[in-house]
Amino acid sequence: MTDPTRAAASMAPVMDIQRVMRHLPHRYPFLLIDRVLELVKAERILALKNVTVNEPFFPGHFPTRPVMPGVLIIEAMAQAAGILTFETAGILPEPDDRFFFVGIDKARFRKPVEPGDQLLLEVKLVRSLKGIWKFDAAASVDGREVASAELMVAPENKGEAQ
Repeated sequence: MTDPTRAAASMAPVMDIQRVMRHLPHRYPFLLIDRVLELVKAERILALKNVTVNEPFFPGHFPTRPVMPGVLIIEAMAQAAGILTFETAGILPEPDDRFFFVGIDKARFRKPVEPGDQLLLEVKLVRSLKGIWKFDAAASVDGREVASAELMVAPENKGEAQ
């Protein structure tokens, strides 16, 4: 993976929140991408999630030490992958278009993500075959990788989805 901290510091967003919302069906409290900093179709995306103390999950996870749930870090990486998928395909999704996980492999969590962190999400397209998209994804804070996973997604009508 490239050094996303340096890239984020030197780049204007290529996609603001309004454009992000045109590419994803998610809305509060589940929209986990604030902006896209870099996007190379059919290759990679670098997106940003500002983690604030006002996130709805922090009061319960955990009251005395707020930590972003790992499953939501995975979801944030998947949302970045979704934007890369639609941009690579050259389409804006219709309101009914959905992609679902068909695989999450090699997920690793290395450091807790806390309020005040900026979560940089770097997702690389590995392949697209018969409507199934595979990605390598990593999340970092201050240049340090906090999570990574291999993600596979497919449109709602392909395979079994969760």
